[in-house]
Formats: sequence, structure tokens, C-alpha cells
Amino acid sequence: MRQAGAYSNLLCGGISGRTGPHSLPLARIKKIMKNSSEDVKMISGVAPIVFSKACEIFIEELTRRSWIMAIDGKRRTLNKEDIASAVIATDIFDFLITLVSNSDATDDTTVIQMETT
Repeated sequence: MRQAGAYSNLLCGGISGRTGPHSLPLARIKKIMKNSSEDVKMISGVAPIVFSKACEIFIEELTRRSWIMAIDGKRRTLNKEDIASAVIATDIFDFLITLVSNSDATDDTTVIQMETT
């Protein structure tokens, strides 16, 4: 019989200990993974679960750092400027700098149009 692997705790609720459905849709994650490259043909069942957990951790970390920016600005509402400030202030988010630097040029209608395509 196989022993539980390193990722078995992710299947049972992960770090938070929560069980049940995942926060992010696994089918959508799998679709993104398949569309990322023509070379990707098959994906194991555990891979989308690991990506889901990684996305959750990424969102939590970016939110924490953005919240600090909001508190520094003496506000209790998180807005896109807080997220942009957190991205600019944090080296690990350097890959997002072009996205947030262009956010000033885009308005809400452009974002809505991008989501519907």
C-alpha cells in the first residue's frame, strides 16, 4: 500500500485544516495549465490541487501586504492603489510591476471588457 505523500495534507484541507471543496475551481486551474503550453498534454489529479493551494497562499500574502498599505494610509478599505503599492514595495512581486503600472491607464470598462473575452 502507498504511503501518504508530501502533498497529502493538501487533499485533506491543507494548512488551514479545512476539508471539503477547494476555494478555487480545480477544473479552471486544469484548463489554464493545459492552455499554458502545447507541450502540456496530461496533468495528474494532484497538480491542480497544489496549484490551487499555491494560488490561495499567493492571494493571502498579497492581501496582507496590501492591507498594511491601506492601514498606513489610515484607511480600512483595500483598493487597487494599495495592491499596486504592495507590489512595488515587495521584491517577490516584481513580475506584477508591469501589470500594476498600467493599471492607472486602464479604467473599469477596459477591465470588464477583458474579463468577458
